[in-house]
Amino acid sequence: MWSAYRQLPKTKLVGCWAHVYRKFFEATPKQADKKSLGRKGLDYCDQMFSLEASWAELSSAERLCKCKERLAPLMTTFFDWCRNQSVLPGSKLGRAITYALKYEETFKTVLTAGSLVLSNNLAERAIKGLVMGRKNWLFSQSFEGAKSSAIILSLLETAKRNGLDSEKYLTYLLEKLPNEESFAKKAVLEAYLPWSETVQADCK
Repeated sequence: MWSAYRQLPKTKLVGCWAHVYRKFFEATPKQADKKSLGRKGLDYCDQMFSLEASWAELSSAERLCKCKERLAPLMTTFFDWCRNQSVLPGSKLGRAITYALKYEETFKTVLTAGSLVLSNNLAERAIKGLVMGRKNWLFSQSFEGAKSSAIILSLLETAKRNGLDSEKYLTYLLEKLPNEESFAKKAVLEAYLPWSETVQADCK
């Protein structure tokens, strides 16, 4: 977990449970017994992802209720289990447990909002194009350039996730936004977000 993120103001980190799963997976031999500690750690993760998958069609408010009711107790059990294990710190299993406990509060952030998810895999796949591209264009030349790239990419990927044609959406913004007299009111910008009814009607 990149330490620089922890220095950003007004930022709350959300830990990725796929990373926890991966560390326990790497610590568990293929022939390991089902009752082995590594398998147990994987089982906890599987239960969490299974619960989340079963809530896919729920609203954010409903998901939050489910998180507090079902997911929170399961996480508490998992972290208590981690604390009660006696394994070599330098072993793969020891490192998996240490990693989970080190960022425990970060992994629990998902319990604070129904819009959050256990895994960051979706976001990582969304920026794959940028990661591949930067090997060709190498640099953003400046901090502001990198910041602008991040904003535009985030906006376009959010548009895709909301079922929009990203090119139509970008064109819509470039044509409509300059005609607004002021952005002081929150409602003005909200009308241009990918999930607004007007945008949904014009940019698919």
